Amino acid sequence: MLTSYRRILAVPGALRFSLTGLVARLPISMVGLGIVLLVSAATGSYGVAGAVSAAYMVANAILAILQGRLVDRLGQAPVLSFASVVFGVAMVLLIWSVQGDWPIATSYVLAGLAGASLPQIGSCVRARWSHVLASPDDVQTAYALEAVADEAVFILGPIVVTVLATAVHPIAGLATAIVAGVGGSLAFAAQTGTEPPAHPHDRSHGPRPSLPWRTVIPLATVCAALGVLFGAAEVTTVAFAEEQGNRAYAGGLLALWALGSLLSGVVTGVVRWQRGPTIRVRWGAFAMACVMAPLYFVGSVPVMGVALLIAGVAIAPTMVATLSLTEQSVPSGRLTEGMAIMQTGLVAGVAPGATVSGLVVDHHGASAAYLVSICAGVIAAVAAQVLPRAD
Repeated sequence: MLTSYRRILAVPGALRFSLTGLVARLPISMVGLGIVLLVSAATGSYGVAGAVSAAYMVANAILAILQGRLVDRLGQAPVLSFASVVFGVAMVLLIWSVQGDWPIATSYVLAGLAGASLPQIGSCVRARWSHVLASPDDVQTAYALEAVADEAVFILGPIVVTVLATAVHPIAGLATAIVAGVGGSLAFAAQTGTEPPAHPHDRSHGPRPSLPWRTVIPLATVCAALGVLFGAAEVTTVAFAEEQGNRAYAGGLLALWALGSLLSGVVTGVVRWQRGPTIRVRWGAFAMACVMAPLYFVGSVPVMGVALLIAGVAIAPTMVATLSLTEQSVPSGRLTEGMAIMQTGLVAGVAPGATVSGLVVDHHGASAAYLVSICAGVIAAVAAQVLPRAD
C-alpha cells in the first residue's frame, strides 16, 4: 500500500513542500477556536468571542478566491510571502488589542484582516502536486495524501490550541498558530524549485482562459453543501454528548469521525479507479447523505462513536474526487483559483450549518439536528447529478 506514497514523495522536493504545507495549514483549525478562547477569557462574553471569530472566517471565505487568482498570476512565492507577513502582523495586533482592552471594533477589523490574508496553502500545495506529477494516478495519490494531512490538521489543531490556551495561557494557542502559519508558509514559499509557473495575463493575447462554469458551479455547490454538513454535525455532536451527560465525549466522537476519513483517505490514494472523478463525486455525495442518516436514530455514546467512524469513511474519497475533478477541468493558469473556489465553498457552508443546527438543537434536541446534516448531504448529491457527464 505504501509503494504509491513512496513513489510520489520520492519526487525531488515533494516531501519538503508537503511537510511545510502541513505545518502551514495548522492555523486553519486553530485560529477560529483560539480567538474564541482568547476573547472569551478577556471579555467574559462568548457572544463577542464568536462574533470576532466570525469576522475572521467570513473575511477568509470572501477573499480566498482573490488570493488564489493572484497566486496564479504572480506566482506562489511573492503572494504567499506577503500574505503570511500580513497575517502574522494582523494576528499579533489582534492579540494585543484584546489583551490591551482596545475598542472592540478594532478587534473585528484586525480579525478580518487576518482572515483575509491567511495564506491559501491547501490550494497551493495541490497545485504544486499537479505541477510536479505527470500521471493522473499519481496526482490522485497526492490529493489523497493531502486529504489525510487535512484530517490530521483538524484532529490535532483544536486539541493543541485548547490545551495551550487553558493550561498555559490564553495567548499560547494563538501564538503557536501564528508561528506555524507564518513560518510554514514562508518555508513553503521559499521552495521555488517545485513552484508552478506564474501565468500573468497579457491582454494582447486575448482574454484569460475561462473557467468551466458548468462544472465549477455544481462542484462548488457540492462543497458548500458538504460545508453545511460538517458545521452542522460538529455542533450537533457536541449537543448530543451533552445530552448524554458528558460534554467531554464530544471531542472523542469528532475525533472518530475524522479518523474514519483519515483511514479512507489512505486507502483512496492507492486505489486505481476504473471510473473518473465525475462518477466518484456523484457516488461520494450520495454516500455522504446515506451515512449521516443513521445518526438521527442513535441514542448512546458508544453506538454514536461507531456510527461516526463509519460516516467519516465517506469524507476523504468524496473530497479527493472533488479536487481531482477540479484539477482536470480548470485551465492550468487558473488552477489555484479553482481550488480556492472549492475551499471557499466548504468554509462558507460551515457557519450556516452550525447556526441552523444550533437552532434545531435548542428547539427539538440533538437527534433532530442531525437532519440538517442529512438534508445538506441530499443537496450535495443532487448538485453532483448536474455535473457534465464526462466519464
